[in-house]
Amino acid sequence: MKTFCGRANPTTGAMEWLEEDENYDYHQEIARSRYADMLHDKDRNEKYYQGIRAAVSRVKERGEKAIVLDIGTGTGLLSMMAASSGADFCYAVEVFKPMANAAVKIVKKNGFHDKIKVINKHSTEVTVGPDGDMQCRANILVTELFDTELIGEGALPTYEHAHKYLVQEGCEAVPHRATVYVQLVESKRMWAWNKLFPVHVEAEDGEKIIVPPSEMENCPGVPSVCDIQLNQMPSSDFTVLSDVVTMFSVDFSKPVRSASTYYRVQLEPIKSGKAQIVLSWWDIDMDPSGMINCTMAPYWVKHTSAFQWRDHWMQCVYFLPNEEPVLQGEKLYLIASRDEYSLWYKLQKARGEEESKADVLLESPVCRCQAHLLWNRPRFGQLNDKNRTLQYVKSLMKVLKTDSVCLCISDGSLLPVLAQYLGAKQCMHTSRTDLYHPHELLYAVFLANHLEDKIKIIEARPELLTSSHLEDKKISVLVGEPFFATSLLPWHNLYFWYARTAVTDHLTSDVTILPQSASLHMMIVEFQDLWRIRSPCGTCEGFDVQTMDDMINNSLNYRESKEAEPHPLWEYPCKSLSDPQEVLTFDFRKTVPQHRFSTKGSVSLLRKGKSHGAVLWMEYYLAADISVSTGLVQISNEKGNCEWNPHCKQAVYFFSSVIESETLSDLPSAVAYAINFDTKTGEIAMDFKL
Repeated sequence: MKTFCGRANPTTGAMEWLEEDENYDYHQEIARSRYADMLHDKDRNEKYYQGIRAAVSRVKERGEKAIVLDIGTGTGLLSMMAASSGADFCYAVEVFKPMANAAVKIVKKNGFHDKIKVINKHSTEVTVGPDGDMQCRANILVTELFDTELIGEGALPTYEHAHKYLVQEGCEAVPHRATVYVQLVESKRMWAWNKLFPVHVEAEDGEKIIVPPSEMENCPGVPSVCDIQLNQMPSSDFTVLSDVVTMFSVDFSKPVRSASTYYRVQLEPIKSGKAQIVLSWWDIDMDPSGMINCTMAPYWVKHTSAFQWRDHWMQCVYFLPNEEPVLQGEKLYLIASRDEYSLWYKLQKARGEEESKADVLLESPVCRCQAHLLWNRPRFGQLNDKNRTLQYVKSLMKVLKTDSVCLCISDGSLLPVLAQYLGAKQCMHTSRTDLYHPHELLYAVFLANHLEDKIKIIEARPELLTSSHLEDKKISVLVGEPFFATSLLPWHNLYFWYARTAVTDHLTSDVTILPQSASLHMMIVEFQDLWRIRSPCGTCEGFDVQTMDDMINNSLNYRESKEAEPHPLWEYPCKSLSDPQEVLTFDFRKTVPQHRFSTKGSVSLLRKGKSHGAVLWMEYYLAADISVSTGLVQISNEKGNCEWNPHCKQAVYFFSSVIESETLSDLPSAVAYAINFDTKTGEIAMDFKL
């Protein structure tokens, strides 16, 4: 069966109706899942296996049959571990149908079909009894329902229900407990992901400052966690203000409560500073004694060479509602409030016990300034990047005249303010308003800087602009960063080109377009770890999971052509095996051509290593000799280690086969590529041959 799906094309801006197979969503879910990453997580798998063996042994020693309930079984891996450890029977629950079907095949292939029953239901719908899904309640509860925040995938309500209806009182649980740890830090880099800093502009008539609106400075933000690979954050980018403390623990072998609550711990700063950020992670004990432990602790806490990389569980960055000065040795309380799915933090100066308790914030914070709803973390970082802003200031100074009429096309951009400060006669702003409503936010910024009468916000998409919107003026300077909130891949911001084409009739004959052009760049890389998320597993802890590999591969190749996927590469170290190469250019001074354009060529491999894939990014040429890159900042040493723009995601195209070369003599000399840009759809298709 085919289904029509409506979507706004991120590049062209057009509303499209696409005919999709009914299984399209399934394939997307599987293709972009983290199953491969989990199967490659040796530390996790070994610890689960040890914990399951120990739990089965404890039950057998009591003279009982070992009946296992495995919630969220996925591939069936944990159930197979239980069956091979001597469990008498396992109920493996999986709500996602394609996954449950795969688990049935994997269980059968490994010879456990008489010991494991796969139940394709949500665990809250599972029935127990002679005619039920389960004959009796289980006495061993095995789950892997955790995300980086621990509770974000609904672990608490699932456990609460299981203890009430599906498992025996006093059951064994693997994992047995989880513990959440926190550390208070000061970090200008991370705080810049949450607040807009004042922007200093050197204009001809002296320094001017763009100040953020007061409601933005005082806004508590949103309770959504910022999950990142903290192990890629250099210690020079933050100052530790407290020791690591235990925030709370959950014992999964006893009834669990999911109702909203709070936890409170006392902290004594080990250093004076500005408390801005709570860093957090968790560990799980697979057994009651805590001998089998799996931890997410970052590098400065866990001093071990046997470091396990994983992407399905990372570390958390939480922003305090406000920056608070703290003094070394003073008595503070850190309060973590939670609902069923999320956590948020608040710092409190020590006062009377009752007074402090009354001040606990159980309602989750609500963004009042709109910025935290409209700008994601990297966007805040981008707007706060002084060097990036300077490039736009220098370019605008080159092109603006006293009679310039300036139109900015970008989502929630500060460019109109810069243009106004740098002497434009009139400034106007428009964006992709059907998908993004930045007017109130931008108006607040203009108001805070007394520019509400000087910059006009046009509440119409570029394609719908009329002369009356522009007060019958012709635009002499068209600017864009370009940045659009709907862009996922680097080239989606080419929407600026389509918008520029749409407003052609409103431009003067000698209009200046900034940026004047863009180019797509590419480089072949070897990833330190990211390759694991797309790498087949074959066997995992001795079990054949090839069926899962085939299923992921089938979904990745569901479309005729494979696609690139977005990743923030500052979090995923890689080394370049080739020089960066410019592969396509886009001239914004001209309108979008009717014909598609394509390029073919080859890129030479210069270093030995595994060619895992190609990384692609855009560079924008603002004015003569001034450009901004969304990708490679530099290749930092002769080994080829790369430094990436931290405010943008780069596109990664994983090769389906990896060529490993130990010496330069057995290097394939080059990688051939073919890249196609379809101007009608705005899509870039690519193919690589090693």
